[in-house]
Amino acid sequence: MPEVKRVALVTGGANGIGRAICRYLSGLGWRVGVIDLPGSGLGRGFPPQARNIVLIEGDVREEKTAARAMAALTERFGRLDGLVCNAGIMTRKPLRRLTLAEWHRVIDTNLTAAFLLTRAAETALRKARGAIVTIASTRAKMSEPNTESYSASKGGLVALSHALAISLGPDVRVNCVSPGWIETKDYAALRRKDHAQHPAGRVGKPQDVAEIVAFLLDAERSGFVTGANFIIDGGMTRKMIYDE
Repeated sequence: MPEVKRVALVTGGANGIGRAICRYLSGLGWRVGVIDLPGSGLGRGFPPQARNIVLIEGDVREEKTAARAMAALTERFGRLDGLVCNAGIMTRKPLRRLTLAEWHRVIDTNLTAAFLLTRAAETALRKARGAIVTIASTRAKMSEPNTESYSASKGGLVALSHALAISLGPDVRVNCVSPGWIETKDYAALRRKDHAQHPAGRVGKPQDVAEIVAFLLDAERSGFVTGANFIIDGGMTRKMIYDE
C-alpha cells in the first residue's frame, strides 16, 4: 500500500516563522498549502515548480480566503491533515491613539482568522483525524507598553485553542505554541547581551518553532497531546527581572 502523503495548510507563510514552518514540513514530506497576502512575496519563498506546495494569495480576515484555500487543497491533494494558524501582525500605539479600525485589523488577522480557517477545515480535519496548531506569543502572558491589540489577540488564541481542543476532540487535536524572541531577519547582527539574557543562552530562530509545530502535527509522536500551550522563549518568562 503506498504511503499517504499528509497535507497541511499554513497561514502567513511568506516570511519569517511561517515560511520556516512550511519549508520544514515540506522537507519532512508534507504537502503544504501556503496562504499570505498579495504582495507579501509569497512566490519568492518557494521553488516555482514545487509539486508539493500550493500558494494561495488572500487576506485571512475574509471568509472567502478560507473557502478558497480549502477548495484549492481539496482539488490538488484531496485531504487535509494539519492546520497551522500563524498569520499575525502588530500595531504599537498608545491606547489614546489606537483607532477601532486598527484594533479590528489586529484582532481579525491574529484571532478571528483562526476561527474562520478552523471552521472551514473542520470536516476535512475530522475525516483525517488531524491536528491544529495556533501560533500565539509570550505576550499572551506578559506585555510591553502600547501592545494592547496584539496581546489581546494572542491571549485569545491561547483560549481559543483549548476551547477547540475540547469541541473537536477526539477527532482533532488542537495545541498552541507561544514563541518569545524569535529573530526572523538578521540573526548575525544580534548582540552578545541579546543572547546572554536568555536562560537558554541564545535568541530563538524560526526553526525552533517549526520543529515543535511539526511534532504537534504528528499524531504518532504527539497523539496524547491536546489543549496545551507550549512556550518557546529560551526560558525568559521564567526569569525574574529587576532593575538594579
